[in-house]
Amino acid sequence: MEAERMGHALGSRAALLEMSPEEFRECGHLLVEAIADYLAGIRSRRVTPGESVEEIRKLIAAHRKMPEKGSPAGELLEQAAALILNHSLLNGHPRFLGYITSSAAPIGALADLLASAVNPNVGAWNLSPVASEIEAQTVRWIASLLGYPVNCGGLLVSGGNVANYVCFLAARASKAGWDVRKEGMAASGAVPLCVYASKETHTWIQKAADLCGIGTDAIRWVPSDGEQRLSLEHLRRQVEEDLSLGKRPFLVVGTAGTVSTGAVDPLPEIAEFCRERSLWFHVDGAYGAVAAQVPGAPPSLAGLAQADSVAVDPHKWLYSPLEAGCALVRDSAQLRDTFSYHPPYYRFDEDKVNYFDYGLQNSRGFRALKVWLILQQAGRAGILKMVGDDISLSKTMYRLIAAHPELEGLTQNLSITTFRYVPLDLRARLGSEEVETYLNQLNQELQAAVEQSGEAFLSNAIIDGRYALRACIVNFRTSPADVETLPGLVAGIGRRTDSRLRGL
Repeated sequence: MEAERMGHALGSRAALLEMSPEEFRECGHLLVEAIADYLAGIRSRRVTPGESVEEIRKLIAAHRKMPEKGSPAGELLEQAAALILNHSLLNGHPRFLGYITSSAAPIGALADLLASAVNPNVGAWNLSPVASEIEAQTVRWIASLLGYPVNCGGLLVSGGNVANYVCFLAARASKAGWDVRKEGMAASGAVPLCVYASKETHTWIQKAADLCGIGTDAIRWVPSDGEQRLSLEHLRRQVEEDLSLGKRPFLVVGTAGTVSTGAVDPLPEIAEFCRERSLWFHVDGAYGAVAAQVPGAPPSLAGLAQADSVAVDPHKWLYSPLEAGCALVRDSAQLRDTFSYHPPYYRFDEDKVNYFDYGLQNSRGFRALKVWLILQQAGRAGILKMVGDDISLSKTMYRLIAAHPELEGLTQNLSITTFRYVPLDLRARLGSEEVETYLNQLNQELQAAVEQSGEAFLSNAIIDGRYALRACIVNFRTSPADVETLPGLVAGIGRRTDSRLRGL
């Protein structure tokens, strides 16, 4: 009663950011209608609007000052929807075949709305009871999908860079040979640490080596074989050489699906090598790990089940909206031993999952909800089928490209195909320095022309010095018709680009 009397006496606070239930419903309905229309018509849109920096800045009046007074929420949401839906690169478009970013499942967008409405801080269990348990279950489900032990430690993070970095730090804490968390890299008796990775490894490893203090010179870039896979023979030689120099090898990184070509390192053999030498074996599976149990996937993927840690990106090939990465560590105690600190102002039960003990963040958003719902909506069989369909479409694309007289197929791994346009009159001189130089220029400009057309979006790769077009399918909206259309589309734009460059 006393609290009620005080409330009447003080009155209600008028907060400009509050919305009445009626206003929230009205704004929400209008926004959902706009998004639904966008999704219904996504195939008919340009993949990218192709607008310049100046045009985009003009759209948002980039140089205006922050408004002194506020505006109605409905007006702001209507303006924002028009900007975002009409002036963005559409990675959910069926012909977005560029970077490894999924077409996002619509249920993920609704999940983000729900998560933001409640706004749990998934750093401590007491602050987010159900969210913490959903994240723990999501981690177990992801592990099972990969064939990784479900009793591992793990957590959701922003993406592949941070997932790999979390695992890198766990490896350093476990294998350094001294208390690196307390004494740092300049401890008495410390020896130089060395990490080994293929030259095809993503640049996250340079950031990790830099940020954790061992420096990028500690990375041993192991040569690849003819299929862009880490060479075991070169790995053995490099480790032995470092040991002979008094250095301490501690980590070997295997890649489950390289960024450029989708190549999978010989993971079972790397696992065996690491066991023999007591090295931490980490798999960067940000892209390809989810294909580990898909029928017809590269057998080497099964080796990730033997890794000490694995990084995987649900927003790459589990069709989750950004941001969603996942770090898995076989022994959860090693993850906790890497990150846990308990200052006196932390008074949380240690028998519950408090995620500030397992990663870089203290305050954490509810990333797991969208992944949890996607995994349930599709089910295990559905996820594996969609991933398998993407792989099958990529193989079909490669066959069509290889059969086209003006295209040259270069590689096909997982769901990535690389190729280039070669004018008919230059085929007889392939390999000559003059022709190869010109083809690199031609295909670079062809990539830009395809993007500018709005008909498709491709990225690039460099394959043995050749500038290649790269098509990556992690897109449940891509159909056989899209794949069948692409070779002719690229060849047509290629002919026009060649004619322009050579003045034909």
